[in-house]
Order: sequence, then C-alpha cells, then structure tokens
Amino acid sequence: MKRLAIIGASGHGKVVAEIAVELGWDTIVFFDAEWPKMKTHARWPVVGSDSDSINHINSFDGFFVAIGDNEARCNLSSLLISVEAKLVNLIHPSSVVSSSAQIGRGVAVMPGVVVNADSILGNGVILNTACIIEHDCRIEAFVHVSPGAHLAGGVSIGKLSWVGIGSSIKEGLSVGANVVVGAGSVVLRNVKSNLVVFGIPAKPR
Repeated sequence: MKRLAIIGASGHGKVVAEIAVELGWDTIVFFDAEWPKMKTHARWPVVGSDSDSINHINSFDGFFVAIGDNEARCNLSSLLISVEAKLVNLIHPSSVVSSSAQIGRGVAVMPGVVVNADSILGNGVILNTACIIEHDCRIEAFVHVSPGAHLAGGVSIGKLSWVGIGSSIKEGLSVGANVVVGAGSVVLRNVKSNLVVFGIPAKPR
C-alpha cells in the first residue's frame, strides 16, 4: 500500500490529490494549518497541522507540499528535505513530458501540460493546467507557471517567480528571481529580479 501525505488542504491540494489517485496512491491524507478545526478536505482526512508533518516522516511513502504561495512552499519543502522526508513528484498522465527533461523534487505537473526536450525543472515547481514549456527552458526552484501560460524555447525563470495565467514569454529571454508576470501579459524583453510586470508588451508596474 502506497501512503501519501499532502501538506496544504486547499484547492491546489485537491487537484494534486486527484493526480495522486490517478498515479495509484492508495492512501492519501492531508496536513493543514487549519487542523483540528478542519478534519476533512473533499473526500480525504486532515490528520494534523502542516508543522506536524515532519513528525511522521516514517509513516508515509511520500510527501507533497501543495501550497500555492511560492515562498511558503519553499520553506516547508526545505524543512522536509532537511529531515529526509521523501518529496515526490505528481505528474498527471495526460501531460507530455520529454524523456530528456530534468525534474527536481516535489514538482506538480497538471493535466495537459507539455514539457519539451532538455528543459530543467527545479524543486517545488508548479506547472499548472495546459501550460507549455518549450525546449531548453530552465525553470528554477519554487516557480509557479499558471494555467495556459506559454514559454517559448530557451526561456529561463528565476527562483520563486510567478508566471500569470495565459501569459507568454518570447524565446531565449531571462526572467529573474521573485518576479510576477501578470495575467495575459506578453514578455518581449528580459525581466530583472524582484519586479512585477504586466501588459502587452509587459512592463514594470
């Protein structure tokens, strides 16, 4: 029997739990900061707080951090790695991921995603529904690429950045760390770290 602990009983957590079911995980439980007030999430039990999870590393075959906030996901994932918890990837069967892609730990790949040749995904990356990561992209740790976003070939995205829903990034560009690309934006130039950009073409706010 394969037992999975998911930290974060949110809508995102619900989606990754359904992916886990598709992948054959037999038992799925949640840990969440709202426990004990929250005892269930959809059809799965909530058995402890998110901080409780580190006390149960020998009780589960895998752990997954389903927290949408990039920094919070980074902090908790790093804590779990430090105590040698087994962070697993949850990759939906309908996604298309190149055999030459390199994938870190604790990565979520949602339905309909495409990851093409020689792309690199760091730890804790979220590739949300139907986004496209073209060849030779480099997505650093704890980045969230939102539904329907398109990254052309050779794009690099720095740690903790967020690429908004339906946005597009031109080939070969570099987006720095801790950047937010607004929904529906078109990025045509490199973006420095710690900026919020949006629009067509995307410009700093």
